[in-house]
Amino acid sequence: TDTGVLVRAGAEATIVVAADAGEKDGEAGTSASLVRVIAEAGARVHLHEYVGVGAGQQHLESVGISAAHDARVDVHQYLLGGGTVALGFACDLAGERARVDLGCRYHAAGTEVLDVNEVVRQRGRNTRSELAYNGVLEDAAHKSLRTTIDLVHGAKGAQGNESETVLVLGDDVVNKTLPTILCDEDDVAGNHGATIGSVSPEQLAYLADRGLSREDAERLFVRALYEDALMHAPCDEARAVVEAGAGTLLDEEA
Repeated sequence: TDTGVLVRAGAEATIVVAADAGEKDGEAGTSASLVRVIAEAGARVHLHEYVGVGAGQQHLESVGISAAHDARVDVHQYLLGGGTVALGFACDLAGERARVDLGCRYHAAGTEVLDVNEVVRQRGRNTRSELAYNGVLEDAAHKSLRTTIDLVHGAKGAQGNESETVLVLGDDVVNKTLPTILCDEDDVAGNHGATIGSVSPEQLAYLADRGLSREDAERLFVRALYEDALMHAPCDEARAVVEAGAGTLLDEEA
């Protein structure tokens, strides 16, 4: 699909992109989605992306956003599995005081491949970007996350922050986190950080005292991700993606 959305000055819009296995479940195939959004002055945009395709499928997702002055964009990404999922995101904070808040939660297991490349270019004065990533990797999953905050010349007063937390639950997991901050202006601020690890012995001991095995404890973290996705799903189509990706997980007793 190829979709263009123009949000007029002062207007508000909610956009939902939902990609599931559909009729290709269990079969090899490729799906793709391209969304372009222009947010005029003072506009409010709420973008929800839910991706959960079959283990033999490939999904390509691309989003481009341009935000004029005082525009606000919040992005909610849930990447819930697929043979190969490649997601590209580019946001141009062109106007003064434009802002983007992006939250991405992901889960990859088996031999799934997740490749994410996201760029925010801050051109306007006093613009703001907040990028937060939180995910779980299991078995032999491969994940690459490239994030770039570009503080362009002329963007005085701009601030950009990026952070990621990764929970690794497999010995053969491959995780790559590549944050980049580019700066060509004084009076700006850019920060990034990453936390990568497994369930700590202290957490396991705490849960073991309450009758939970290591496997049960790890399932709790995965389940929490899917419950969060379901809780924030804005429509039936998004909920269907979560339920299909979770399988029986949401029906199990914690």
